[in-house]
Amino acid sequence: MKAARMNDIFDQCIADYHQTDHVDSAENNTFPKDSFDHLLYHKNWIDTVQWHLEDIIRDPKIKAEDALVIKRRIDASNQDRTDLVEQVDDYFLSSFGDVSPKEHARVNTESPAWAIDRLSILALKIYHMRVEASRTDVNDELLNKNQFKLNVLLTQREDLSLAIDQLIEDLQSGDRIMKVYRQMKMYNDPELNPVLYAKKNNG
Repeated sequence: MKAARMNDIFDQCIADYHQTDHVDSAENNTFPKDSFDHLLYHKNWIDTVQWHLEDIIRDPKIKAEDALVIKRRIDASNQDRTDLVEQVDDYFLSSFGDVSPKEHARVNTESPAWAIDRLSILALKIYHMRVEASRTDVNDELLNKNQFKLNVLLTQREDLSLAIDQLIEDLQSGDRIMKVYRQMKMYNDPELNPVLYAKKNNG
């Protein structure tokens, strides 16, 4: 799996979402259900919906009760996102489980899946910055600023894509160690969040 393929899947997912551009649209994931492509598409769909929920909740005219509903939805989405990242890492753990690390093998600062998570978010930033750099209702100064930002994002995606490819190659060759630490998020866990377990214990 090359990063270029991942970028294609993310771009396709974002384009599919914007056919309706609505946070309640049904996911149109046509990749085989048990495939890695399906997993990546689903991951980016979660990111894309959450991106737009984050836009909605920042509306200064939003009603407090509506904002709370969306905040809860964002919280759930964050947990889904983390779960999907860990599923992606499970794929790599399975793929490289038989690789024996070399004596000089190094540990990376992040797992492959969390690097791919950043690639997914970058795809969203690029899509939306490209929209901003193509507007016809703003002055040239703002358009130039947006085009500059878009160019930076495109360069960042090139660099991150190369780094991901190199990381995967190093894992395959045993030059890096495939090691994963689960996120262990506490705020959604009724056994670890003091507010939640206090309510549970108090009935």
